[in-house]
Amino acid sequence: MGTRDAGELVDSAAARLSVLDHGFTVADGVFETLKATPAGAFALTRHLRRLAVSAGALGLEAPDDEVVRSAVRAVLEANRDGIGDLARLRITYTAGTGPLGSDRGESRPTLVVAVAPAQPWPVTTSAATVPWVRNERSALAGVKSTSYAENVIALRRAHDAGASEAILANTRGELCEGTGTNVFVVVDSRVLTPPTSSGCLPGITRELVLEWFGAEECDLPMSVLDEADEVFLTSSTRDVHPVVRLDDRNWTAVGPVSTRLQAEFGARAARVIDP
Repeated sequence: MGTRDAGELVDSAAARLSVLDHGFTVADGVFETLKATPAGAFALTRHLRRLAVSAGALGLEAPDDEVVRSAVRAVLEANRDGIGDLARLRITYTAGTGPLGSDRGESRPTLVVAVAPAQPWPVTTSAATVPWVRNERSALAGVKSTSYAENVIALRRAHDAGASEAILANTRGELCEGTGTNVFVVVDSRVLTPPTSSGCLPGITRELVLEWFGAEECDLPMSVLDEADEVFLTSSTRDVHPVVRLDDRNWTAVGPVSTRLQAEFGARAARVIDP
């Protein structure tokens, strides 16, 4: 179920957007995906902060914080019985209706909040590197844009390789990110992740791992994936997700650092819904 107009709740089957919405015609929009539990939407304040930054990068006026919070509360409450203990909440914000081209019109932006039940990820996961790269100099670098076609292609390649996520380098050949995740490596007990200057998205779970556990930002070559003691992914739906297979490399067990961070992150996230 989502919202439209002045906070109206509608069933997903009845929800309608104009075929001229710029989010549809040219992917002129931004979004956030959050984990939702019976306690509410996790890290909502951080997600709304990033949503505003992403909107600004596209030249859009930031959505009204309280309007979005109100919509999130309404959607979660209306769907409480249907989403169970875990759900995926999505906030989408576009430039609204516009011409059939890159120029924008004068319409007000479109805001949609939607939720659906989710299943927990397995305890461990697999990943595959792909031949395409992130452009760290792109106008969309670090922006949670609705322009996700590159991710769709890369993720399909990973799925064809039997992996749950694709990992990309940037144009400099450095480790960047996954299609919907940030990448961490453990080297000599140091927990490292690419800086945002690599072109990666400033992920919310990434941010929390940096703050809570003393992880470090560091420029990393792609070859670090062949040498790291441990590799794990982070995202708002995965939390800390240890990788046990990466291309042809296999780990016989989850490493001690990934094991500890996965457990500690889960415990802290369960205690505080909006850290």
